[in-house]
Order: sequence, then C-alpha cells, then structure tokens
Amino acid sequence: MKSIDLHTHSNYSDGTFSPFELVERAILKGLAAFALTDHDNISGIEDAIQAVKKLNTPLKFVPGTELSVAYKDHDIHIVGLFINHKNAALKKASELIIKRRDDRNLEMIDNLRKIGIPITMEALTKDNPDTVVTRAHFARFMVDNNIVSTPADAFKKYLDTDTPYYVPRKYIEPEEGIDLIKKSGGVPILAHPLHYKLKETELEKLIKRLINAGLIGIEVLYSNHSLQDEIYAKKLSKKYGLLPSGGSDFHGSNKPAIDIGTGRGNLSVPYEYLENLAEACNYPL
Repeated sequence: MKSIDLHTHSNYSDGTFSPFELVERAILKGLAAFALTDHDNISGIEDAIQAVKKLNTPLKFVPGTELSVAYKDHDIHIVGLFINHKNAALKKASELIIKRRDDRNLEMIDNLRKIGIPITMEALTKDNPDTVVTRAHFARFMVDNNIVSTPADAFKKYLDTDTPYYVPRKYIEPEEGIDLIKKSGGVPILAHPLHYKLKETELEKLIKRLINAGLIGIEVLYSNHSLQDEIYAKKLSKKYGLLPSGGSDFHGSNKPAIDIGTGRGNLSVPYEYLENLAEACNYPL
C-alpha cells in the first residue's frame, strides 16, 4: 500500500527540518505523497516545491497550512490542504496572524527577561530568521541554555497558560479560517479531534458548527491516537460525512518520538485519503 503523510511541520513554524530536508526525509521513508502544513504560515511551500523539482522525485507534494482558530477559551486547529499559497487573502491573513503571534512573543520575552532569563527574539530565530516562533522555540532555548532540563519543564514552569509569564494569543474565528482555506482552493480539515479533550457532546457540537462553515474533512489517523481514538474518529467521519485524513504531525527533533509517515511506528495513511480529498476540490494529482 502506498503511504502518505498529510500533516508535517518545517522550521518555518515549530519544526526543525527545512522544507528541503522534509522532502528528502519523505523520499527516504518511501512515501508516495506528503503535505507541508506549517502553523499559520505558508512561507515554506515554495521551498518544498523547488526541492521536489530539484530532486526529480515522483513524490507528490501537497501545499498546506494549519490555522489556529478560536474556540471558547482555547484554540483548535484547521488543516488546509491543496491551498494556493499565492492567494492574496490567505497571504494577508497569514501575515496578520504572524504579526499577532510576534507581538505576543515579544510580551512573553519581556516577562521572562524581567525574572532574569536572557531570552531575545534574535536567539529564538537564529536557525531560521523566517520562522514563526512558537512556545516550542522558547522551550528549546531554555533547554539549550540550561535553564530547564526538558521542554516539559519549560512549559510547566514558564510557558503554560497558568504561569504568570504566559500571554494569550488573539485568534481568528473558525468560520474565517475555513473560509480562507476554501477561497484559496483548499480543503479544510479538523486536525487531531481528540487532542482537545472535549466531551463527546461538546466535540460533536463543534463539528456541526464547523460543517456549517464548510468543513470537509477530519483527521482519523494521527500519531497520538490510540486504537480507541482511531475507531471513534472514524465513527465521527462516517456520521457527519467528513472525508478522512491523516498525518504524523512531524516536527523533527522537537517531537523526536514521531517520524514522518510512520508517526510513533505504526501509522500508515492510505493513498486513497489523498485521492478523495483532492477530488473534493478538483485538485489534479
């Protein structure tokens, strides 16, 4: 069976692989196709397209993104596949989201510097000036500079929502995120639905709201899904007529236990998922 991966991240968001390295890794793992879905960012897509051309590989590349959108006091993630990364509205929205994130990061940097942690934006972006900085970058800085032992310690002490140094983000609404994806030619997909720890009734209420906004797919195969999670996600897919999707959520060394294509070792996303999702937006494979 030809395997694919429709959820990965590069160093243009919170991954550690460049788009070129991601393409190389996907080829090494024998994938038939993979999508780059950086957080709120489409800047790495052109690099990946050029990498596929340079390496002269039959690997199919799917341009994508993963938008963070507001849901009550938290956020949920909408993956957009087959997007036109040159779409003006999507580029403008991405730039706005990144600016809001940058402003929030500067506030968090200021909070941490006030307690003696010598963190700067320059240090957080030293490996890639174009990266969209997330809390994972803060955690890696703290580990690299011996402030904490592990990323988990960084979150627990300094970065989680209940710490005094955390600054909440401003999110776009789910309807706006889905609309942006669809108007750029893409297919909107609810990412890792079990990740949000919502009660069954609340999750289904959310899904109905997203469907009304134009949701087309839902991730049923995901690195962190247990067998029960997978069965439940497939049930939701069938119940609401959503196309199944799947991916590893690969982040390189930021999530070292998860590899592209195979996740934690037993992930295998069928090529059929790609075909059905592409058909939904008339995307030529």
